[in-house]
Amino acid sequence: MHSDERVISIWFFIGALLACYGVLIFGAGIWTLFEPPARTPVLSHLHAGIWWGALLLVIGLFYSVRYRPGRQS
Repeated sequence: MHSDERVISIWFFIGALLACYGVLIFGAGIWTLFEPPARTPVLSHLHAGIWWGALLLVIGLFYSVRYRPGRQS
């Protein structure tokens, strides 16, 4: 490896992927608040999509910021 090459941590990409999934799941959970499905699941009142989407988004943002390229370790 040359001295001018930079290494990007795999955790940055994992964080970005988790954040993307979080946005999609959170958005789908919000959508079901306004447009409930025809047959609602048993525990739909817990809004699991919103909670899991928010959790994935927070974890993804943490990893993306913590391991972003150009950050001094």
